[in-house]
Amino acid sequence: MSLSPRQELLTQIAAERGESIAPHPAAAPGDLFGRSVFGLKAMQEVLPADVFAHMLEVRHSGVALDPARADRIAEAMREWAVTRGATHFCHWFHPLTGLTAEKHLSFYTPNGDGSLTSGFSGGDLLQGEPDASSFPSGGIRSTFEARGYTGWDPTSDAFLIGGANGKTLCIPSVFLAHGGHALDKKTPLLRSMDALNRAALRVLRLFGNTSARRVVSTVGCEQEFFLIDRRWAVLRPDLLSAGRTLFGARPPKGQEMEDHYFGTIKPRVLACIEHAERELCELGIPLTTRHNEVAPSQYEFAPRFEECHVATDHNLLLMSVLRRVAPAHGLECLLHEKPFAGINGSGKHNNWSLADDGGNNLLDPGRTPHDNAQFLVFLTAVIRAVHIHSDLLRAAVATPGNDHRLGAHEAPPAIMSIYLGERLRDVVQAIVSGAPAEAVPPRWIDIGVSSLPPLPRHDSDRNRTSPFAFTGSKFEFRAVGSGQNIGRPNTVLNAIVAESLSDIADAVEALRAKGRSLGEAVGEVVQSELRAHTAILFEGDSYCSEWHAEAARRGLPHLRTCVEAIPAFVTPKAIRMFAGVGVLNEEELQSRVRIRFGGYVKTVVMEAALTSHLGWTSVCPAAVAHVNAAATAASAASSQFGAGPSAYLAAAAGRANEATASFCDALQKLDRVRAEAEAANGDLAACAEFCRSVVIPAMNQAREAGDALEQMVEDRLWPLPRYREMLFLT
Repeated sequence: MSLSPRQELLTQIAAERGESIAPHPAAAPGDLFGRSVFGLKAMQEVLPADVFAHMLEVRHSGVALDPARADRIAEAMREWAVTRGATHFCHWFHPLTGLTAEKHLSFYTPNGDGSLTSGFSGGDLLQGEPDASSFPSGGIRSTFEARGYTGWDPTSDAFLIGGANGKTLCIPSVFLAHGGHALDKKTPLLRSMDALNRAALRVLRLFGNTSARRVVSTVGCEQEFFLIDRRWAVLRPDLLSAGRTLFGARPPKGQEMEDHYFGTIKPRVLACIEHAERELCELGIPLTTRHNEVAPSQYEFAPRFEECHVATDHNLLLMSVLRRVAPAHGLECLLHEKPFAGINGSGKHNNWSLADDGGNNLLDPGRTPHDNAQFLVFLTAVIRAVHIHSDLLRAAVATPGNDHRLGAHEAPPAIMSIYLGERLRDVVQAIVSGAPAEAVPPRWIDIGVSSLPPLPRHDSDRNRTSPFAFTGSKFEFRAVGSGQNIGRPNTVLNAIVAESLSDIADAVEALRAKGRSLGEAVGEVVQSELRAHTAILFEGDSYCSEWHAEAARRGLPHLRTCVEAIPAFVTPKAIRMFAGVGVLNEEELQSRVRIRFGGYVKTVVMEAALTSHLGWTSVCPAAVAHVNAAATAASAASSQFGAGPSAYLAAAAGRANEATASFCDALQKLDRVRAEAEAANGDLAACAEFCRSVVIPAMNQAREAGDALEQMVEDRLWPLPRYREMLFLT
């Protein structure tokens, strides 16, 4: 019998020894780091001293860029880029698609005499004009209203991206509508950082700190992803179009043996990762960690902390580089939150903290956090912010892909809560009760081996089930999805903490005006706020059903899906908060809700169409062929051996026939409800709810029936690469 394309590929892979990739020339990371970045080091080499000093002020003190210096900066940037092979430039920005965008323009213009001149003005650097009508605007722009503007963000480094025959200078930018509305994710993020800076400086001034000029949020964003053989991916239309498998039975062996996590990285995968690390190093992205993740063929990168907006740019670049480098090694990079059902999905832990321009971490409790009043104010502000706006924080990570992951015992649940750890929990409880708190002496772990010294023991364990956990001197927001732009969750974090810091500063100043000392005022406000917001604190297992019941009693929202979570952005509370800190106005918020509902509907309808297409054209024909073969075999056996000996074959053919009929019924139902969703007009929220409550269950029913067929159809006939092949043959 002839082999199916899947079996032919299996045979081919089994005969190979792995793809040979030509090694890069050896180079120390120090020689590579930032080589493709027009950062401060490059600026200092090419800019006049006064212009460079001005750029330092822009970067470190929040001083507005002087447009009069733009021509000198642009010329230096052009010369730097052209000498490194650049032929084009673009404004690189984050539209509301969730991806990045770029429009390449040539540095060169013809002179009329057959020659070319290379030029790049300050105006070219400061502002571009892409077509705003072709990006999501949520009703802010009509189709015929096309004008939009990109504007250079001088606080983030320009960089070079190489093509096959040249390079492009990418200029990090914001993207605005003709009327000034933000049409991107970078503008609100920068606004939120300004709001946080203003509020945090108010608090520092209360404590007599007059030297700090700037406070920034810092982020270290871990990134999880899958790498599979690309040849499997091209045989899976669902992976190519949806980023996840819409059919696929769980294999006998998945991650149950717990043997992949931190295991030895396969040579082919390691070559790909090293290739990506080299490119990321040249882009100035400071990766520190790489390792196998929990699921087979799943991996993780982790960077050092950077300023929030820079970390956001760098995470988007990291994803882009991974997608681009993987095919060179015969691999496909999957960044969807749940590429494989029943296997751990991917997220990115968004480690968030605060620092002043002196390098002081404002969320570092020190050895005596109970005596550290400044730290307690910042801690209280975060607790207050997450409690008041837990619905908004959940909405910040609401994506169709993340709906498949949150709460699946691999990621935190959709209930937002804070884990503080043993030491800070005791401090908070003491403040709330009014009892004195005591310092915890250093503790050690005695290994029990004479030749090994004791290990220092952290004051608190880690809680991997918590969506928002304090982990030493930062908060780890674990609910962020692997494929999403981290700009939105960090915008929300910055904004809600800025609001709480401002409110706390107001309360302290009001008490000071009544004659309270600073210590009395701070102590009274911190105690009052913590008493009001301890409901958000939870130290136990966030997966257990008892916590879900307890969270409901505490009044914590449990927004299980996108459709339930997205409206949190336009509650009166959220509108008031965003406007109050100057991050997003009501029109901008309403537009984002429309975009997100529309994106949800498009995603579900597209996946439903793919499920139907795969079902009718791949799964169903294989099932019918199997039924025919089984019936033929049963008939032949009956003719030769009689009804008794052929009874098993006849029963098997009957079971396959019933399973095929059930599958076809499920596909027909899916087609009906998908048609209803496609025909729906008008109310996007209602259409999204129909997709959530009707279309997705129909997809799940079709998948369940299709996966049952995979378990019984003859292997030679099954057309789709199986989980055991995709996850283990890389």
